[in-house]
Amino acid sequence: MTTGEPLLLSSSGSVDSPSKKQAPARPSVGSLGCLCTTDSFSSSLYEDCETASVNLVDERETEPALFHESDVSRVAERFQSADSQFFHRLSVECSQKERQRRVSWGGGMEMQHSPSSREIGMVSSSHEMPNRSQRVRNKSSQFEDPFSSEHEPRLIYINDPNRTNDRYEFTGNEIRTSKYTLITFLPKNLFIQFHRLAYVYFLVIAALNQLPPLAVFGRTASLFPLLFVLFVTAIKDGYEDWRRHRSDRNENNREALVLQHGDFRSKKWKNICAGEIVKIHANETMPCDMVLLGTSDPNGIAYIQTMNLDGESNLKTRYARQETTSMICDGSDSGLIKCEQPNRNIYEFTATMELNSQRVPLGQSNIVLRGCQLKNTEWIIGVVVYAGQETKAMLNSTISPSKSSNLESYMNRETLWLSAFLLITCSVVAAGMGVWLFKNSKNLDALPYYRRKYFTFGRENRKDFKFYGIALETFFSFLSSVIIFQIMIPISLYITMELVRVGQSYFMIGDTQMYDSSSGSRFQCRSLNINEDLGQIRYIFSDKTGTLTQNKMEFQQASIYGKNYGSSLQVTKLLKQSGRKPKINVDSALMVLLNQPLIGEERLAAHDFFLTLAACNTVIPVSTESSHDLTNEVDEIGAIDYQGESPDEQALVTAAAAYGYTLVERTTGHIVINVLGERLRLDVLGLHEFDSVRKRMSVVVRFPDNNVKVLVKGADTSMLTILKVDVGDDLYDLLHAKIREATENHLSGYSSEGLRTLVIGSKNLTDAEFSEWQERYEEASTSMHERSAKLRQAAGLVECNLTLLGATGIEDKLQDGVPEAIESLRQAGIKVWVLTGDKQETAISIGLSCRLLTQSMHKIIINGSSEDECKCLLAEAKAKFGIKSAEFGRHSQEYGEKVTNFDGTELALIIDGSSLVYILEKDLESELFDLATSCKVVICCRVAPLQKAGIVDLIKSRTSDMTLAIGDGANDVSMIQMADVGVGICGQEGRQAVMASDFAMGQFRFLKRLLLVHGHWNYQRIAYMILYNFYRNAVFVLMLFWYILHTAYSATLALTDWSSVFYSLIYTSVPTVVVGILDKDLSHNTLLYYPRLYEAGLRNEGYNLTLFWITMLDTLWQSLVLFYVPFFTYSISTMDIWSMGSLWTIAVVIIVNIHLAMDIRRWVLITHLAVWGSIAATFLCMVLIDSIPIFPNYGTIYNMAASRTYWLSVCLIIVLGLLPRFLCKVIYQTFWPSDIQIAREAELLKKLPRQLGPRPASDIS
Repeated sequence: MTTGEPLLLSSSGSVDSPSKKQAPARPSVGSLGCLCTTDSFSSSLYEDCETASVNLVDERETEPALFHESDVSRVAERFQSADSQFFHRLSVECSQKERQRRVSWGGGMEMQHSPSSREIGMVSSSHEMPNRSQRVRNKSSQFEDPFSSEHEPRLIYINDPNRTNDRYEFTGNEIRTSKYTLITFLPKNLFIQFHRLAYVYFLVIAALNQLPPLAVFGRTASLFPLLFVLFVTAIKDGYEDWRRHRSDRNENNREALVLQHGDFRSKKWKNICAGEIVKIHANETMPCDMVLLGTSDPNGIAYIQTMNLDGESNLKTRYARQETTSMICDGSDSGLIKCEQPNRNIYEFTATMELNSQRVPLGQSNIVLRGCQLKNTEWIIGVVVYAGQETKAMLNSTISPSKSSNLESYMNRETLWLSAFLLITCSVVAAGMGVWLFKNSKNLDALPYYRRKYFTFGRENRKDFKFYGIALETFFSFLSSVIIFQIMIPISLYITMELVRVGQSYFMIGDTQMYDSSSGSRFQCRSLNINEDLGQIRYIFSDKTGTLTQNKMEFQQASIYGKNYGSSLQVTKLLKQSGRKPKINVDSALMVLLNQPLIGEERLAAHDFFLTLAACNTVIPVSTESSHDLTNEVDEIGAIDYQGESPDEQALVTAAAAYGYTLVERTTGHIVINVLGERLRLDVLGLHEFDSVRKRMSVVVRFPDNNVKVLVKGADTSMLTILKVDVGDDLYDLLHAKIREATENHLSGYSSEGLRTLVIGSKNLTDAEFSEWQERYEEASTSMHERSAKLRQAAGLVECNLTLLGATGIEDKLQDGVPEAIESLRQAGIKVWVLTGDKQETAISIGLSCRLLTQSMHKIIINGSSEDECKCLLAEAKAKFGIKSAEFGRHSQEYGEKVTNFDGTELALIIDGSSLVYILEKDLESELFDLATSCKVVICCRVAPLQKAGIVDLIKSRTSDMTLAIGDGANDVSMIQMADVGVGICGQEGRQAVMASDFAMGQFRFLKRLLLVHGHWNYQRIAYMILYNFYRNAVFVLMLFWYILHTAYSATLALTDWSSVFYSLIYTSVPTVVVGILDKDLSHNTLLYYPRLYEAGLRNEGYNLTLFWITMLDTLWQSLVLFYVPFFTYSISTMDIWSMGSLWTIAVVIIVNIHLAMDIRRWVLITHLAVWGSIAATFLCMVLIDSIPIFPNYGTIYNMAASRTYWLSVCLIIVLGLLPRFLCKVIYQTFWPSDIQIAREAELLKKLPRQLGPRPASDIS
């Protein structure tokens, strides 16, 4: 092993001037041959250690065990043997189990290491389980073996793009995220818009109106509403796509340095091809997916930031192979790369490189992806393997599944009722027309509009009238009635709902009380379709780590050699005495032990314990003080910043540094640890990353005395089964049995305190063991088939017969306000379920601390290891607590909890992922549903990402209750997309959960305000707006219907064409939008103080079928008043139909606006302007229309306005029309007031409790 350059770099990037790193693009930057360095390179055979995430105890990495305990024991015993047949059996067994589990809910075992890679591109596959509900389920994308017989590998000839792209038609590097072009915009946009059946309906109506026999309205006027809606939507879509075009153009025209004719020259990104060699400088962005060939670091190390890809800000290491760095040094630029076909998996890459008849394996640690940024590295050189749309970043840019709101589905149901009513009214008119024509068939020549000859002046005199016969006239009457009554189906409601949702989102985003100052993140509305669903949530499915907790790990306790440290009250900060900046508190007793000489088993165990914490990880030490070279000067821990992909690892490395074991340098071939002031160099011979099958991580290192040791850490379930059991020495065995028993007791105690646990172990390797492992490891590292399975087999050779060193307890503190938020949500009638990958004890402890669980609750624990055992446990629980079966109780609840025969004690269900493997895949789902819905609280432990989605689907597919899923990590994506509403937390785990969510926020506690305040407001507003729109249009249609019945069932109208068109678009639309955005029944203080007010949405009080029919009855009465008051008032007058139409137009606009004003709960200036301004606008428009001489109603309004009878008729219409509604509201609110009404009266009378405090000045809308 030779000495490499240190990995510990200054935050500024390198020792060179920062300005030199930001090299601008220029035609020539030098030839490839001058990139050689004089430094030697590490010759380790095991430099190919991957740097994927190593979150050992995070719930994102935990899974149900693949085997029963007995199976685990047998596997552990097999690991102790070097029998070659074992590896054959294990490889077959593993590959079969993996293939069987890939499509199962509980089978995320082999995928759990990089959950986001499987979650990003969600696909629907409801056909996988024919017995399940037909609801679409989002399943993980499957990544097949790219080198199977069905998929040939991709061949990339290094620095030969012509040969690479001549043989294979690879895509260029130009990207396109836009939907339209100038040619395709109009037809494609119209095609998309007409996916809405309402638009098709109004298109048919407009087309019918163009036919001469059916021309009820003016042809232009009939097209105006539809054209207006299509135009506004097209403008919006066009603007959004123009922004995409602009973004694509800017991205494609960026420049990078590409090797051309021996020199690196600038080239636009869109012109880069697969096979070309690209050079990237510090802080520049990768233009495509490239395999590293060399870096400015002599060891071939590069640091990248993947924030643009997955949102994570921590630096990650990538490595150039020694063979390729030597190739760069020698000036050679030829070779062949065989890699997998493009796929979405950003955490895996399988390839080999052929150089000078040598086969070099390539993995995830050797590729940099498009969108990543180069940090703390002067430059890198790579060869393009994926470009443009084939890059992993572009393949992952899929759109989340579209969701529609619950109220919108109800609205569609009522639309069908209105459609049926429309057909009935049109049929009545058509039948009446047919009967009337039949009775008057002999007198048609003498009747106006039906005479066979026109008797008039001009060219029409004596012209034949087109009479089509009674049958056709009846049919035409039906179609004409459809045209006249078309607004019974409210096309304006779609536009109104979109505008209202945009306004509501604006105020939610601007709510300063949902701004997280710690992370600088504000509330985000990523979906505008489901605002009102926030007011009807019955179930919340929450992740734990990073969602309920802070995901900022702090090392709290340690068990070493059977003794517990860190729990005593005498915790001091001894590091201050040495001048260091302490990161954490340290235990004085443990510090005394570590300062003793390395003599005795306890002292040696403590030494190896902290060496494992410092060495067994992928954390990168980065200097925070550029003036210090901390490879030689490590006086201050505070001068080092540890960059890691896992907060757990960072906490462990920081803890080791606090106790004197400071990691100061990491290269591909060695690490340097400062042990109590002395530098210790360890050669890294191999690194086995964490995976969800093994649930542990190990590193094989060589000490300066040539002793080879394997250091291992992992979950207790996987570590305790591979410990050394019996060595033949009774005294030794007894001692270690006591140590193991004490450690297990400490682990239970840590879990009960809510700490996340790890077990630490080590083993000295003999020469024979090391040689066998080395051979297996090298063979697995270069394998192109089942590489991960073979690496697991190689790890099994050394991860056995370990010596137990101890265990760790890491605290992940609750976020601020979580207990209070959960308590308020439960008071609001919302059930909160926690789905976590942590241990059962840890989850229960967190449940107690966040007030989800209480000591009085009876806990039902389901920990089954087989289908029969799970079935038995579920049946026993149901029988014990008298829980009814699904067939009996499925429809027994309308709002509240399911009724059981139990005595009323609250139940809590705790179930683990192993049990869910059998329950979700077998015929036990209904049993689990009955039990879970009867419990107050459900906690699922050790669950995989797809199991989280399965739990959500369990409720979503069996009830009509609304579900909400909230999480912060990539493993929560499937759950977020499965739920009716998905909320992402902007936390420590990247932004994949945020990008897949409908709403995003910085803290869990904001969920309380989002649901109880904004959810309540949005639901009440949208619910009322839908009912009001139905009423507003129906009262207008019924008024026209009564008129037609008195005009021989003809299709004549008393209203002008433009008055009919403007009624929905201008006269009555603005107040609807304003009230839908600004109206509030209660203040936010009241809603937060009385969470039970939220149950109004759960009970569908704002919108239900009963309210719909009551509204229709009120509509029927008002329409009769609107028509018959003027009808009888002017029955003996000579008023023409245009004057009557003018009266009806004014009266209907005034009555619907006053109807709205009666229901407004919050009056502000803009509300007054909208309501009363709409009435004024109606008068103004009528004056303008009646002032046009070519219209038949010319001058009508001037004559009518001068009559007192006109104004008295309008007043009488308003009083008679609204009086029944007013009386009903008074009686109902007096004798049967709702909770909202009671709270509103108390609020208005200022009788609310003083705890509510004064109304804040920034009370948002």
